[in-house]
This record gives sequence, structure tokens and C-alpha cells, in this order.
Amino acid sequence: MKFLAREEWRGCFEQVFDDHFGPVLEAGDMEFDDLAEILSDDWAMTLWGCVFEDFLTQEFDVQGGNIVDEYLKRRGWKEGTQTKAYMKALRISVMSLYEVSDIVPGKSLMARDLIRGGEPIAVSEGTATLTLKQWDRIAARIVPVLGKNIFAGGLLPYTPQAIDALFDGLRQVFGKKGTKKLPAVADQDLQSVASMFTLSWLFDTLDRAMGLPPMQNSDGDDLMFHDVRFPLANGVTQKDIATRVNAISAMAQENAKFWNWLEDKPKGGKKVKQADGLSFDATMDNGQRVLGNVELKGRFLHLSTNSAARAQKGTVLIRKELGDLVRTPLTDIRTIEQMMAERPPREHGEAASEVPPEIAEQVVHQFMDRQYRETLDQPVGMLGNKTPRQAAKSAAGRQKVSEWLKYLENQSASQPDPADPMATYSFEWMWKELGVQDLRR
Repeated sequence: MKFLAREEWRGCFEQVFDDHFGPVLEAGDMEFDDLAEILSDDWAMTLWGCVFEDFLTQEFDVQGGNIVDEYLKRRGWKEGTQTKAYMKALRISVMSLYEVSDIVPGKSLMARDLIRGGEPIAVSEGTATLTLKQWDRIAARIVPVLGKNIFAGGLLPYTPQAIDALFDGLRQVFGKKGTKKLPAVADQDLQSVASMFTLSWLFDTLDRAMGLPPMQNSDGDDLMFHDVRFPLANGVTQKDIATRVNAISAMAQENAKFWNWLEDKPKGGKKVKQADGLSFDATMDNGQRVLGNVELKGRFLHLSTNSAARAQKGTVLIRKELGDLVRTPLTDIRTIEQMMAERPPREHGEAASEVPPEIAEQVVHQFMDRQYRETLDQPVGMLGNKTPRQAAKSAAGRQKVSEWLKYLENQSASQPDPADPMATYSFEWMWKELGVQDLRR
């Protein structure tokens, strides 16, 4: 740190700092301290560490050229064997993207380089292994120190969106025009674009920290929950209402007082355009979307749906079909935040369920077995809209299938409670069923 405070090195560090943070700070009209307020002090220090570690690898047009070389030359006698080995390893280290597996909490993991390839590397690691999950992707520097591989301090967890941004950047810098294949990148070249890792992580993380993507239904409407209550006219019975509702072709009766309001079947086999962002909708067994629910409660007919546009459409439909059997409706509107706030807090020590854990686990696992077995014969977006069985027939498809399965496993393992039935579910049978178990590494 004292060396870094020297004028020649301070100027060099500022250059590297600007490479890593300049585009983000300029785009957001922010200072570095603002990042700490948005992301937390811990993440700000981790990011600073990524810059510092990159700085340690670089050559500058100043006396000594590299700060590690200069420090060890002048002050190396003060440091122990392990510290000097660590400094020398950092001096030639390379930031890359790794997929982790075989995690032994508090001890070790295997890391597979997703950019440079090769066999997975055994890494001795205590802290990160307590939070990382199978198939997590991380940007990190792996450095050998006295016979062991360890992580340097700057370790960043990557989402699929951040990975896409990073790979797009690498293709633009090192790839051939017109190809989507990730190019082979030499260590020296990868070392020269270390700032890409910080920037792609930061842009993605800030997007999520500054606000969730809009939650929408599959029509692209923002979620806004409407409960439209139609008072029954004087003298009108529930049986009168049920008869009329049953006559509406879009209503699918579940029981004497409840109907699912379904979308019109697409003409010509056209698929409905899916919304961007998070999409929330239920579907029937035949694939038709449920636009809302209609239910008789006492002297009211309730229409419940998840957007203003659907509420208006449903209101017009009911008033047209039921006419003077119902009076002018009353409408309650709630946002997702309001609905979440209305959920009563669980009392301390209150059981989440009266179902025995082993029974709950068995039921959930059986349900997941059934769902995933059906999924094997359904188109999957991550597989280019091919079914997993179709995709597994080609070499390129097998690779995509393995990435899809890793994604499923990773999402399942990321439950807050490791004993959650979702977290304990085993996907091993799917790897064997699709014949890609050799890629599960």
C-alpha cells in the first residue's frame, strides 16, 4: 500500500481503475462511493480488489515497470516464503470465468475454465465453499501457492445475463465477424481485458440492484391484481348466474361456483408472443392460458385477473353475457408489493407446514419427477426450442443439454434452506436418461 501511494504508481493505478469503473460511473453519473451505497461496502471492496489484482499484473512505462517486481526487489526480504509466492503468482495471474462443482464446504472445490477450457482444477478454498452451489459460475483468479491452488481476493458470482454480456465482449474483441462461437483466447490476451469481467458484472448487478425487471403476464401487461365484484340483481339466484356463465364459451367450469376464464384458441396454430421480463400466467393441460377466474361468493360474482387490460376485457364480457342479472361492479386493485405486505408474518417458531418433512419431500420429488419427465419431450428455449431428447442427438446439442441441466440443478440448489425438498432433489436420472452423464463435471 505504501508503494501504491507513490506518485508514479498512483498514476498507473488510476489508469487501471478507470478501465474497470469509468464506463459504469459515467453511465450512471456516479462516484465510486455511490457503488458502496448501492451494492454494500463489502462488494465495493471486492471490486476494488479486482482492480488492484489486475494492476499487479501490468507493465507500465515507469521505473521498475511492474509494482510486484519492484516491491520484491526492494522489500522482498521483509516477507515470508508464502507471501512472496503469493505475490509472484498474482503477478502472472489471469482473470477467467469458472464453473464450480464437487464442493466440499470449508475445504475445496473443482473449477472448470469456461473460456480457456481444459480439465477442472482442484482449488483449496474455505470461505467461498460455504456459500457457492453446484454449477455456480464465478469470475476469479486461481493462483498456485506452495503446491496448492487458491482463489485470489476478487471473486465475482456471475448470472447467465452477465455471462452473455462478457462473452459478447470477448467475441467482439477476439472473435471473427459473423460467428457466435467463443474464440480461443491466449492467457496474455485474456489478461489484457480483465476490466471486461468487472464491467459485465457491474452492469448486470446494478441493473438488478436498481430495480427488478417488470413483472408481467404473457400479454406483456404489468402485473396489477384486479378483483371485480358484480353484485347480483334483486331476485337473481346463484343458479341463474351459473347457468349464464356456463353458456360463455371462454369459461371452463371447475365446480358449481368456480370457472377458469380461458384465452381464445390461437388461430392457425400461431403462438402467443411471450412478454419480456418475468412472466406470470397459469395454463390448462391443453396449453390454453388462464386469463382470470370467476367465482360466486354469496351475493357477488367475482372476476379476478392480473392486469388492468384483462380486467376491462373480462368486465365487458360479463356485462354483455349476464346483462341485468348483475349490477354495476366494484373493483379492488392491488400491486405485488401490496399483496406481499398483506401476507401475515409467521410467528417465531411456527411450523411452516403440518406435513412431516419426509412426506413433504417425497411428494415434491414425485411431482418434480413427473414434471421433468414431461419436459424431456417439450421444446426448451435454452435448447433452441428443441426438446431435450432431440437436442441430445448432436454433439453441439449435448453440450447445450448439459448446460441446461446444470442450470436446473443450480436453481434447485439455491433454495435458502438446504433441507428444502427442492434443494434435495437429484437430477442424476435426467443426465442418464439423456445420455450426457459424461458431461456432468
